[in-house]
Order: sequence, then C-alpha cells, then structure tokens
Amino acid sequence: ALMTPQLVISLLLSGALFIFLAFWIRIKKPSGLLTSVVPRAINLAASAIIILLIALLFYKDYASLFRNNKELVKSLSPSNSIAATLSWYRHNQLTHLPLVRLGEDAHQSPQMLNSAKKSLTIIVLGETSRAADFSLSGYPRQTNPLLAKDGVVYFPQTASCGTSTAVSVPCMFSGMPRAHYDDVLAGHREGLLDIVQRAGLSVLWNENDGGCKGACDRVPHQDMTRLDLPGQCINGECYDEVLFHGLDDYINQLKGNGVIVLHTIGSHGPTYNHRYPPQFRQFTPTCETNQIQDCSKEQLVNTYDNTLLYVDYIVDKAITVLKSHQDRFTTSLVYLSDHGESLGENGVYLHGMPYAIAPEEQKHVPLLVWLSPDYQQRHAIDMACMNKLTKNKWSQDNFFSTVLGLTGTVTKEYVPGDDILTACRSKNR
Repeated sequence: ALMTPQLVISLLLSGALFIFLAFWIRIKKPSGLLTSVVPRAINLAASAIIILLIALLFYKDYASLFRNNKELVKSLSPSNSIAATLSWYRHNQLTHLPLVRLGEDAHQSPQMLNSAKKSLTIIVLGETSRAADFSLSGYPRQTNPLLAKDGVVYFPQTASCGTSTAVSVPCMFSGMPRAHYDDVLAGHREGLLDIVQRAGLSVLWNENDGGCKGACDRVPHQDMTRLDLPGQCINGECYDEVLFHGLDDYINQLKGNGVIVLHTIGSHGPTYNHRYPPQFRQFTPTCETNQIQDCSKEQLVNTYDNTLLYVDYIVDKAITVLKSHQDRFTTSLVYLSDHGESLGENGVYLHGMPYAIAPEEQKHVPLLVWLSPDYQQRHAIDMACMNKLTKNKWSQDNFFSTVLGLTGTVTKEYVPGDDILTACRSKNR
C-alpha cells in the first residue's frame, strides 16, 4: 500500500511543526517603500554573487554535468517555463514568415560551365576544433602529420562567428557578417547552398553532427548516423569516417559541377574519447569518461589532441578522395571549424560562452584550403600569393564569398573583397 501508518505519522509530525511555525512567527510589514525594496535587493544581489562564486569554483563540474544532462537545464523553474514559451513563440513566428530568396541571379561562370573537365569542391565543416592545438598553427605536438604533407594553405588567424554550432553554422552559410548577423532572418532566408544549387551545381550534405542548423534545409542531405554501420557507429554516434560511405559512388554518377559538405562531429566534448577509433589513441594517458572533472589537465589535453589526429585523417582522406577523381574533375577543398574549445584555461571548459567574454580558445578556429594542381593551373592561382595571405587575419565572414568564388558561382551576393582567393587570381573568374 502507498499509505502506511508510518507515512501518516511522519506527515502529521512534519506538517504540524511547520503549521506551528507559520502561526507562531509574526511577520512585520515594512513601513515604507525603501525599507521594503532595499533588503530584497541586497538579498537578491548577495544570492547572485554566491551563485556566481560557486559556478566559478566548480565550473569544471557544472560544465560537464549540464553538457551530459541537458534536461537538467529544462527542469529549473521558472526559467524553464519562460524559455519554453519564448521558444514556442519564436518557432511559430518563424513558421509563418515567408522565405526570403537570395542570389536569384546566380549562374555558373563560363569558365566553369564550358570546361571539358567538371569542378568538384568538398567542404569539411569542423566541430569544436580549436586552432590553438593545430600543429599547422605552431602547436608543438604533431596533431596534423598528414595535412602537413598535403600542400594545404593554412590560415592561422581565423575568427569564428560564434562559440556554438547553433550560431556559427547558420551564420557562416547566411552571407551575413558577424557584426550584423540576424538569427531570425537567417532562419527564413536562403543561404550559400541555395545559391550554389540555383547556379546549377549538384549539392550534397552528409551529416554526422546532429543537424545542419538550417544550412542544408533546401538541398539534398542525409543523416549518416541512421546507417548505423558496424565498426563505425555505436549507440547512435558515429566516427566521422561514416561520412565517406557511398561517396565515391555519388561522385561517379555526377554529370556536372558539384559541391559536397561533410559535417563532422570532430572534437565535440565532453566525450572526447568517443570521437576517434582506438588506433588514434596516440597521446596518453587519456580521459576515458565524460566526467571531465575526474580527469587531470594532461589527460584532457591528450584526449582532445587525439581527436585532432582523427580530424587530420578525415580531412586528408577527403583530399585523397578528390585526388582519385581528378581524371574527371578539377578539385578543391575547404576545411573550417565552427568554433573552438576551452580545455581549462583560466578555469573555463568546453564552449558556448557569450562571444563578448569568451576566451580566444573558443573563437580562434582552423581554416585551410587545398587546391589541386589542375585547379591552380586552370584558374591561374598564384600559390606564392596564397601563402603570403596566411599572415592576414580572416574570419568566418570570408567563407561565403570564398566558396562562391571557388565554385565559380556568379551572383551579385558575391563580395570580391571577402573572397580569400581574389587577390591571388591572375585571371578573372
């Protein structure tokens, strides 16, 4: 039985105590507004300070707790009800907003359209990879051994649009600069891939990171985790190599120019140890749990750096795929991470902090471009010029026009000054 004598006695005793206290304590009403507001304001401020201090002292514990148990945030009252109401209102508002078309004049450049050999570009969209741990950036540990031999052009001073995937991905595909980015507008406006597709290129988005955040809504896309490939996928999560499943067959049937986006799960934490196969566990000891507060700084960094070894392998494999199809295609590749990651610097972990106060580790991201020798020759790209540009500062604002230029997509939305390759083209597109 649910009701027992012991339960009834317990409720009566505890209830009687609090009823007595409620009637016994005399509450005096403050005589004026000042005496009413000031104590409450002091209590509120003191509570906020105490909460902030606790959060700072136990940031590592809370960062791991809330990232592993996202439902906890939604159980806090009354913020959960307020947030749910705002989310519902925003969703319904966006649902009824008309789609804003972008780049309706888009077409392929004559050079791209009339060439006997077609063009193929792969965009590898990174996740949580920070530039600070890329050996291409000067990091002393060799985390990019394969890419170091691939002849890529690496841009070590690149800033992200946001500190989370939900901000950075729609931002970089929207064509809006970070300073003027409007997430509501981005939610009902066409973006980069819509323009490229309208120009006549075949577009494919392979997904392994929980969704494209609207960037691929109107182009062919597939969730690779649903394949649940043995050896690649465990409990609904897959290694990034799953993105290549069936890719050669897709490329073989392409009749025209194409763009392929591989959205990786990359270095997403706190389960860094789940992001790479066992053979990439080269830096040890590692953190073999999602409870990062239980791991030392050395273990955490080692595990994260192992994820970058796997990122190196994935991007190199994409280049290898492109090389294998150079008999039919002039090929190119762009790799850009959505945001970085904090690994305990100044007591901060993971990512997602407000941009204005976020540490550089969360905003400084790796960007690289690979151009096949055929692409360099066909489009008269001065590689010495490209290598000089690595000293400049860039951001995800440059991604939109760089991809338009790289793929030969002509539209008024293209901004030559934002295209990284503009200054190094010896001929017009």
